[in-house]
Amino acid sequence: MAVLEKIRVQMGIFITVLIAIALISFIIDPGTLQSAMSMFSSKNDVGEMNGQSITYMEYTKKLENLKNLQQAISGGAALDEQSQEAVEQGTWQAFLKDLVYMPAIEDAGIRLGNEELFDMVQGRDISPVIMNDALFRGEDGSFDRSRLTSFVQNATADPDGIAAMYWAFIQDNMETDRMFSKYSSLLSKSNIVTPVELRRNMEENNITSNVSFVLEPVSFARDTTITVTESEIQEYYKENKHQYEQIATRDIEYVVFPIEPSEKDILEARAAIDDVYEEFVTTQNVRQFLARNSDKPLDTYYYKEGELVSISAVLDSFAFNASMRDVLPVYKEGDFFRAARIADVKQLPDSVFVNHILLQNDTEEARKIADSLITVLNRDPGSFTRLAGEFSADRNPNVNPGEIGWFVQSAYIPGMESVFEAPLNKPYIAETQYGIHIVKVSERTRPHKKVQLAVLEKEAVAGRETYQTIYSQANTLSTGSEDIAAFNRIAAQNNWIAVPAMGVTQDAKTISGFEHMRELVRWAFDAKQGEVSPVITVDNEYFFVAAVAGIHEEGIATLEEKRSEIESILTLEKKKDRIYNQIREELSSHTTLESWAEATGRNISKQTGIAFGSVQQTDPKFAGAVSAAPEQTLCGPVKGEVGVYVFRVDERPDGAFYTENDAMQYASYLASIQIQMVPMVLQETADVEDNRARFF
Repeated sequence: MAVLEKIRVQMGIFITVLIAIALISFIIDPGTLQSAMSMFSSKNDVGEMNGQSITYMEYTKKLENLKNLQQAISGGAALDEQSQEAVEQGTWQAFLKDLVYMPAIEDAGIRLGNEELFDMVQGRDISPVIMNDALFRGEDGSFDRSRLTSFVQNATADPDGIAAMYWAFIQDNMETDRMFSKYSSLLSKSNIVTPVELRRNMEENNITSNVSFVLEPVSFARDTTITVTESEIQEYYKENKHQYEQIATRDIEYVVFPIEPSEKDILEARAAIDDVYEEFVTTQNVRQFLARNSDKPLDTYYYKEGELVSISAVLDSFAFNASMRDVLPVYKEGDFFRAARIADVKQLPDSVFVNHILLQNDTEEARKIADSLITVLNRDPGSFTRLAGEFSADRNPNVNPGEIGWFVQSAYIPGMESVFEAPLNKPYIAETQYGIHIVKVSERTRPHKKVQLAVLEKEAVAGRETYQTIYSQANTLSTGSEDIAAFNRIAAQNNWIAVPAMGVTQDAKTISGFEHMRELVRWAFDAKQGEVSPVITVDNEYFFVAAVAGIHEEGIATLEEKRSEIESILTLEKKKDRIYNQIREELSSHTTLESWAEATGRNISKQTGIAFGSVQQTDPKFAGAVSAAPEQTLCGPVKGEVGVYVFRVDERPDGAFYTENDAMQYASYLASIQIQMVPMVLQETADVEDNRARFF
């Protein structure tokens, strides 16, 4: 039992950590990987990899296995949103590992031998997955081989237990991590940098230019004298369409209707709390009273000063400045009406170190044994460890006999609440779901004043009439809009703000900060251009009505999708051409930068240290032209990224600050970027299709 509790305390978020370790060489942003996805698999398949379909049943089975393991470790009945997301991502990564990454790694000739596997667990080359697991660390925080050995023995002894499940998970991640590390190393060693490349890189960074120049920037203001023809747009699209690869997205516009209480609802909530306030002030059984009359039951947690601020600063201030006779009158905070009184005040420690002897059989015989052990311990307090080793059903090999560890109010074994008030080193009997315990508190932190607060609470919520009124407004927009034009017209007439959301992906869970938007996203991907949604309820807090403003399918973006962007690019280039031709004509009658600048009323700027190899240049086209230009010569015009340049290289000092070591580090950096691109390359090769958004 203590093994389980220790795993739960230390490994609550293990699934996120281990998945990250297992894929440490390859994990990149999930959005980046979307470029390898397609939308043409069977409607019954969650995805496809290397021609192998992943059925809904296969996916959910693996998902449930990981979810069950996480729940078993954490001890929770359900996963929170963050843990659920981690499990879902871990499930998909597990399929990628088995069907995409591992086949590629094995095709490269990489294997794990039996001796190597043994060495990773019991030898001199312990896997980092094991080394980084908090369960196998000693009190000083370093890896403890004896804890690992004891845990493996415990897991082997109970092949169907949680420890065995966890150990199997660790082994899988351990082997995966080693295979990925070998593959990364193989790819890294394949990046050979020749002496010629090193020398060129050093020259391109050490030879710098000090420049005098004039920049004539391009105006981004609208210019009606410049026109872009349809043929020019089509030609540009034809030549550059390979750059317009995109994932499937939707552009939508939406109106949100918050489901908020009306003034009438607020008054009703106030009246409801006022009706029971006097009884709240005088009741002797506050727990029972709150169970009948408050939106929330009595909170049994004992708070120290400052902890209540996260709930209400008013409550925190009252709790630590009031006496047992005082009552906080009804006050309003947001949509909540509250009143409060002190339920209890105690001097309690923040944490206690607990020891126990567990007698699992809740029988009369077990109670007699417990009484006998108490008698022995009262006579000989130093015998607790020996008796725990002899009688306790908790046989955790990783700790001294009888030790459970540190408890805090937010993490303790239910039924052992009394440990926070128990005297030090005085054993007593407690009962939990695990059986009968002889409990002893051997250490505790310094006690503080802590308060248990009885809070009478009534929340003002939208009543049926309010709900129907808000829904009616949303429904008016939905049913009255035959298309997006009508949607915008009706919204404007009623002063409802239509908010744009561009580039919504199929797996999006949030839109513009609103969470749990999967229903709206699924509707958007099933809808047609201009279609208006029905009323969609989110968390019973908002009504949404949306319209599809744009559909962008996966693949090459269409000309119509890119028309505006291309027209802007061509317009900018024509503006540059006009400036270029004007300056070229002006320069024909000048031989120096100064004479031309003075004649045309332009200012000369200076910049030092321009190097061809620098990755920090503000305008690479200008840097390239400068690096190739002769010294003390009027050069230009040159079209750059932001305008047209005329310049002169004043001098070109040859330094040695960029060393061979710098060049090697840069080459290593480029190699690491290539390694990070491997998952996307492997997924593209494997024709990975991710259709999870259809189901989850």
